[in-house]
Amino acid sequence: MPNCLTLKKSNCKNCYKCIRYCPIKAIRFSGNQAHIIGNECILCGRCFVVCPQNAKEIVNETEKVKVLLQSGDPVVVSLAPSFIANYENVGIASMRKALKKLGFHEVEETAIGATMVKNEYERILREEKRDVVITSCCHSINLLIQKHYPKMLPYLADVVSPMQAHCNDIKARIPNAKTVFIGPCVAKKDEAEHYEGIVDAVLTFEELTKWLESENIVPEQEIYPNENSRARFFPTTGGILKTMAEQLPEYTYIALDGVDNCIEAFKDIENGKIHNCFIEMSACVGSCINGPVMEKFHKSPIKDYAAIAKFAGKKDFDVLQPEPLALKKSFEFIEQRSPIPTEDEIREILHQMGKFKPAQELNCGSCGYNTCREKAIAIYQGKAEISMCLPFLKDKAESFSDTIVKNTPNGLIVLNDKLEVQQINNAALRIMNLRSPKDILGDQVIRILDPTVFMNVLRTGKEVYNERTYLAEYGRYVEQTVVPDKESRMLICIMRDVTDEESEREKKENISRQTVEVADKVVEKQMRIVQEIASLLGETAAETKIALAKLKESISDDKN
Repeated sequence: MPNCLTLKKSNCKNCYKCIRYCPIKAIRFSGNQAHIIGNECILCGRCFVVCPQNAKEIVNETEKVKVLLQSGDPVVVSLAPSFIANYENVGIASMRKALKKLGFHEVEETAIGATMVKNEYERILREEKRDVVITSCCHSINLLIQKHYPKMLPYLADVVSPMQAHCNDIKARIPNAKTVFIGPCVAKKDEAEHYEGIVDAVLTFEELTKWLESENIVPEQEIYPNENSRARFFPTTGGILKTMAEQLPEYTYIALDGVDNCIEAFKDIENGKIHNCFIEMSACVGSCINGPVMEKFHKSPIKDYAAIAKFAGKKDFDVLQPEPLALKKSFEFIEQRSPIPTEDEIREILHQMGKFKPAQELNCGSCGYNTCREKAIAIYQGKAEISMCLPFLKDKAESFSDTIVKNTPNGLIVLNDKLEVQQINNAALRIMNLRSPKDILGDQVIRILDPTVFMNVLRTGKEVYNERTYLAEYGRYVEQTVVPDKESRMLICIMRDVTDEESEREKKENISRQTVEVADKVVEKQMRIVQEIASLLGETAAETKIALAKLKESISDDKN
């Protein structure tokens, strides 16, 4: 990973926004975390700008600069011309005064170095008659060519950046000087680190602002005009072209901003479609005044350009132009080692993503890659995961849920807050004798069910669980559960058909009732028989008593 960019892993929410905005897809995902691929990153800072969780951080060099200030050597600031857009109505004199309070020996404008670079560009076009010349001021564009478009290296101007030209000039004029560049760019930190001995440290405007605030230093709002300051236009799109004193008729002069536009130009140059052309290139749309450390906090392209235009003069800075050799810079090819899959391997990965034919390759870009094939290649190279494909996950989730919904024995009906049927499964269709979901989808539920329970749940927000209901129009008993989903504002109704249970229960009740009736009849009959027996026994006993009495009387009479 580039030393000047760090990642706070705990903040990464796996949203893929950084890969969507990364113009060369130099980010891989592993363990639900984004990782910057240092060998591929061009340090444009887009991931830093767009990350909603602020998970990308620029390495802070404030402490490094404080150590330089304590060294005893004079520390001189090269201040990027975009400062006038970042610090509203604060001119170079005010910035110099504020920065000297921090301990800096001197503060100069990087636009001085820009004048030297511009003069060298003019010399190259005038004397060397090159076919196509691409400016080398933007380190991100240089890295883009070095890492991804090496065929453009012969067209890249072998000239130092304004930052390097100015810092070399400072060190030539001030013995033992240490140089600190301050600007809106992430890539300048890498440039300073890679080309040692020119720039000793780099601060962003954000780092400077926080440092000034910690020391309670507020730059004064005052601007003094300087007619000899045309190179202050450099941080704007077309700013280099605007500063050039002469434009040769045999050349076409073009300004491009944004990595995507520059890449398209590379393709045209490679295909031989562009000749005799001087191309000013900036990685940031709007150039440096829209750099990552500025754009993160405010985006005012018109206002910022107006500030630059008002601040810039109409003539060049008065500089002692270095010899061409002193401004020369070489750019080496930075090899990429990512393996390239075969067509069969790409097709196999596409199949794993659920894409078996071209029509299924939606190229929606939700994963961050422009096409499904690019995503498949990234998976092969270990940069991406299959789970990053939103349509794949959506289809998989829908397929899984559809399987459950279709095969559950319970009826399922989903209603919106207008009580319109949004979904109905086969079991519910059977309960209500419907042939097809089309017969009811989108219609009011009142067409098939009493809406009272749904209206009550919608009004109160309280669930209803296992409420036994008789659907008279369908001759069915159901246990009905109605649950509201507040987030989606839907009602989910689950119906369990208990008609057979109810029939069995009624059957048992009938049998029990019949049994009780039979028992009652038997008891009644038995009681009647007992009563008849008792009556018969009573009559017999009386007759026996009478007979015995008569017999007793007869016996008594015989004795007498």
